[in-house]
Amino acid sequence: MRLIYDPEVDALTIRFIDEQVECEVIRLSDQIALDFGPGDRLVAIEILDASELIPNIKERGVFVENLPLTKDKPA
Repeated sequence: MRLIYDPEVDALTIRFIDEQVECEVIRLSDQIALDFGPGDRLVAIEILDASELIPNIKERGVFVENLPLTKDKPA
C-alpha cells in the first residue's frame, strides 16, 4: 500500500495495488473517487482538494501507524 500526498495539487492517493491495471472510476463526490480494477478489486482512493477534507495535511503531512515499513524506494 502507498500513501501519496502531492501538496502542489493538494491531492492524496491511497493506492492498494502497485501494478498498473485498467480501472473503473466511481466518483463519490467532486473530491473523492474510488478506482476499481478487474474483479471489483479496490485499487486506489483519490482525494482532491485534500486540505479541505483533512485538516492540517499541508502543514503536518501524512503519518502511517501500525504498518511495517519497507526499505524499498518508490519507483
